[in-house]
Amino acid sequence: MTTTLYSGGLVFDGTGPLLQDHAVLVENDTIKDVAPTAKYADFEGTTVDTTGATLMPGLADCHVHLVYRGEADPNGSVEKASPAEITLRVLENAQTSLKAGITAVRDCGGREYLEFPVRDACNSGRFLGPNIMASGKMICMTGGHGNRSGRVADGCDEVIKAVREQVHAGSDLVKIMATGGVMTPGVDPEDAHYSAEEMAAGVHEAKRFHRTSASHAQGAEGIMNAVKAGITSIEHGIFMDQECLDAMMERGTYLVPTLAAVKNIINNKDNGIAAFIVEKALRVYDRHRESFQMFYKAGGKIAMGTDAGTPFNIHGENALELAYMVDCGMSPIDSLRSGTSVAHGCMQYEDRGQLKSGFKADMLIVKGNPEADINMAARSENHLMVIKNGSKVVFN
Repeated sequence: MTTTLYSGGLVFDGTGPLLQDHAVLVENDTIKDVAPTAKYADFEGTTVDTTGATLMPGLADCHVHLVYRGEADPNGSVEKASPAEITLRVLENAQTSLKAGITAVRDCGGREYLEFPVRDACNSGRFLGPNIMASGKMICMTGGHGNRSGRVADGCDEVIKAVREQVHAGSDLVKIMATGGVMTPGVDPEDAHYSAEEMAAGVHEAKRFHRTSASHAQGAEGIMNAVKAGITSIEHGIFMDQECLDAMMERGTYLVPTLAAVKNIINNKDNGIAAFIVEKALRVYDRHRESFQMFYKAGGKIAMGTDAGTPFNIHGENALELAYMVDCGMSPIDSLRSGTSVAHGCMQYEDRGQLKSGFKADMLIVKGNPEADINMAARSENHLMVIKNGSKVVFN
């Protein structure tokens, strides 16, 4: 049995305030105890001194695309690559994220299930990587957002069949496209794509097979269709209105805002991104921030997600989302909760995302105090150590 004591600095357990004079005891891959440091004054085992730093749970990103690398044209890059090359990219992106303190990711749309073997290899420990949940193919209408790589389905019966195909392929969750989006030509982000009946059929079928669900939903009508259907999380939520907000609060629906996605497109608008993408990103930017702010002020459940893999939205820079949320008005401590306990809750990881007895020891040590300066957690150059299942993350 391997026992390690982490002590000397601050402790953020994922839910409460930062703790002073506390230590965390880890046995093998599990947290054994979180207690005042004095309890372990006579401890003689392995110790890690966190003086001047903060020990916190590893971060979870609830919306990534591991097949993409943040190119100006992610779809075009993948379409030119062989299946073997795409699979290698998935592993590389997953491991890059882990090195940057992201100990769990939810892949919200891949390519021909090539991400599934990487998921299985990382989750089993065959390869070092974050815990991965994967949706498989995004389900969208004819001509809808994501149709270049998703499973096109029209009508309730076909949507149900598409969900069953993802379940059969081994998906952990089901991703359904409720509206148009920024990255697809010829569609309006505000338009509802699936009808309320189609959304309800798809989400019901996912629940029937014990799968959570996520919906790309930007326009208000599409958000409402997804929320009323019982979706687990709304991705982006850009044109949320009060009716959407009330419905999400009533049902406990998560919002995964992905502020990084639009921000990175606008910041790199002159670097080869298609003009139609830039135009739509500029159109939705202010509204995106407003929807985040209204949901946060209402006390909604916000789970960190980035859309990593979209243009110039780089795997390994996921934690910057913490700073983007703070920039939009979220308190630093709530941002930290969003990236730890809330994000893991969205993914239904009941034994990860908190520093508590019985939870898996997925942890991150950062310089200083991230509540005083969110960049201590948001910027990977301020990360001192990543721990996955109780072991320090080291890549040769």
